[in-house]
Amino acid sequence: MTPTFVPQTFERVMGCTASELVSWLPRALPDAELATDVTGQRNVAIWVGGSMELRWNTLPPRRIALLEIPQLQVSFTYEGLDDEARYRIQKCFDLQTHRGGG
Repeated sequence: MTPTFVPQTFERVMGCTASELVSWLPRALPDAELATDVTGQRNVAIWVGGSMELRWNTLPPRRIALLEIPQLQVSFTYEGLDDEARYRIQKCFDLQTHRGGG
């Protein structure tokens, strides 16, 4: 769930691999120009008036009994985008990268 206020910089843990995250970006950020550096573990999404940089690091997988879930520590940095734009972009990103039921 996207908070009503999206700060300019924050971090979160996502249950996915780096390749899954990169494959989701065109759908999660549909109106952005994307520049991805997989080896540098970084992506910059650019819009008129601002940008969002994603950086990620692989964490050890989360284990629940026999289930193993990959994890990434992802940092989000918005530049030049107001509160409303950050919320709109983050809401779309969250909806498109959400997994599971519930």
